[in-house]
Amino acid sequence: MYNTVKEKLAAGKQVIGGTIETPDPDIYRAMAGAGFDFLWIEMQHSPLTFQDVARMIWAGRDLPAVPFIRVPDATEGDIQKATDAGALGIIVPMVVEARKAEAAVRFAKYPPAGVRSLGGGQYGALWGSDYRATANDNIMVVAMIESPAGVENAEAIAAVPGVDVVFTAATDLYSFSGVPQGDPRYEAMVMRIHDVTLRAGRKLGGPVNWRNRAGFSFFQAPPASALVRSGARSLLTTTAPAVAPIEGAEK
Repeated sequence: MYNTVKEKLAAGKQVIGGTIETPDPDIYRAMAGAGFDFLWIEMQHSPLTFQDVARMIWAGRDLPAVPFIRVPDATEGDIQKATDAGALGIIVPMVVEARKAEAAVRFAKYPPAGVRSLGGGQYGALWGSDYRATANDNIMVVAMIESPAGVENAEAIAAVPGVDVVFTAATDLYSFSGVPQGDPRYEAMVMRIHDVTLRAGRKLGGPVNWRNRAGFSFFQAPPASALVRSGARSLLTTTAPAVAPIEGAEK
């Protein structure tokens, strides 16, 4: 087992992933060494290419954060390329019906559990020469529920064999429903996902702001650009010590 995120979740711990939207390997390395359990590489809402992503994952191969990719869709091509690049987590957006989660599991797993092709990629150099024998036990599938229609089918989605995490997309749930967080109707949707996911023995995901919500253990933190802004603001508004740091010591 080399997917430390899966290990931590199995041990009952919470995990947090920082979001990557830029192809800069230095930014990736800074995030991968900052203390996050995994990195949420954003390919649904960014122009990142698989070549960009493969280069970043390779650049961070010696750092502890596990690479997860939110693929554009649960297609065979997208998931094949993501796993070949070395991702140990496949995050699937816009899951409305169980068949989309089933497709993601099928494309992410080698036979007999799935139909993933044994092709080339940097996965072996990243995870070892026994990758083919161990990948199915290490690769995770995260199904994102973003709409009321997905909430209605949450029980079936959570029951799909091979789905590890069911993730409540907080802002999209508001966008699709028109109901804000805190409204009883919104909270009822969240609780439905919560109840059926935990009953199915899956882990429950959401934004990092929900760390104190009961039952949640898999979280997405803001993107690197937002953390740069908040860090810069903190620097500019905090009284600095009189002694300047040694150049390079902040890395």
